[in-house]
Amino acid sequence: MMAKVAPTNVAIQPSNTQPHPELLNELVNRVHAGIVERNEQLEPNDTDRMRSLVERAAPLASLPEVEVLIERVGQRLFGFGPIEPLLNDPTVSEIMINGAGPVWVERHGTIQRTDVAIDRATLRVVIERIVAPLGLRVDRSSPLVDARLRDGSRVHIAVPPLAIDGPYVTIRRFGDRAFSLADFGCAEAASFLKAAVAKRTSIVISGGTGSGKTSLLNALAAHIDGDRVVTIEDAAELKLPGDQIIRLESRPANAEGIGEVTIRTLVRNALRMRPDRIIVGEVRGAEALDMVQAMNTGHEGSMSTCHANSPDQALDRLETMMLMSDVDLPIDAARRHLRSAVGLVVQVARGDDGRRAITDLVAVTPAGVEPVGLALAGDLAVAGDVA
Repeated sequence: MMAKVAPTNVAIQPSNTQPHPELLNELVNRVHAGIVERNEQLEPNDTDRMRSLVERAAPLASLPEVEVLIERVGQRLFGFGPIEPLLNDPTVSEIMINGAGPVWVERHGTIQRTDVAIDRATLRVVIERIVAPLGLRVDRSSPLVDARLRDGSRVHIAVPPLAIDGPYVTIRRFGDRAFSLADFGCAEAASFLKAAVAKRTSIVISGGTGSGKTSLLNALAAHIDGDRVVTIEDAAELKLPGDQIIRLESRPANAEGIGEVTIRTLVRNALRMRPDRIIVGEVRGAEALDMVQAMNTGHEGSMSTCHANSPDQALDRLETMMLMSDVDLPIDAARRHLRSAVGLVVQVARGDDGRRAITDLVAVTPAGVEPVGLALAGDLAVAGDVA
């Protein structure tokens, strides 16, 4: 039986203008609530029944306004509500929801306020739509969650009481565009790095949040030829060519607090998969020791990324993370292991204009780091330090 939706005798807005946001949200809520309360079994392509429900709710709405309502209700039922168009926009690299109100995005390295607004009730629906299919829970007892959308986009959600004005939702888009080494600097640097990959040099990429570390890692790994490669990531973003690419992804604990699989567990298991190289999307903790040990035991040419403001800081951070493991390792031993394993550290940064570029490229030696002597983007106006 078709849902009965109480009509309104107020036109949304003249057909040559956009519907008033408040009235539009009211009508979307009205239609959506009627469908949910009556358990209407609608399908995404069931536009005729959807049109009937919308026309009952807003009989004075013009045809363009009805189409807008059908689209918004469909997004609420089957997608991610008002942020669905942003998720489908290839120019958007990040979506930021700071509680109820306007939605912010990053385009071409610049943060912009959009015309999209979201109310608290709709935001709760969007969050549930994200976490429910993954068997996750986010509430007062579990107020933080990391997740991944079907297209690979990474999602971080924080809700009250930790999020004072929340819920907060941040979505790092999974970009379809494949970057090349030439996108990050001069041709000489690109040629040097291609040769380093071919010679099985182990490489660490360092930089700040959003600086292009994963994109550069993807560009480097695309030049691996014929090897069996195991990739390990929090959220699967790497797209490598080849027939022997084994992709592993960590898993958070489920709603009951069990089932977590960490990056470190995956690194240890990857060693049993007969890899030629191991690529860790980002090292953040004790898995750094396992990665360095792999580089020193027959898996040369492995790669990873870490957050740091300079190559020296990257090595310092890796040393610290190695000491976080359950192995009683003196710092001098950790330093020797690290410097014998890593051959190059590549620093990447994002300029004020959104451009990503390699700003430093150093060789790692037992004594420390040495510049390789290439002309890089040293004049890049960098947009801040690592958070």
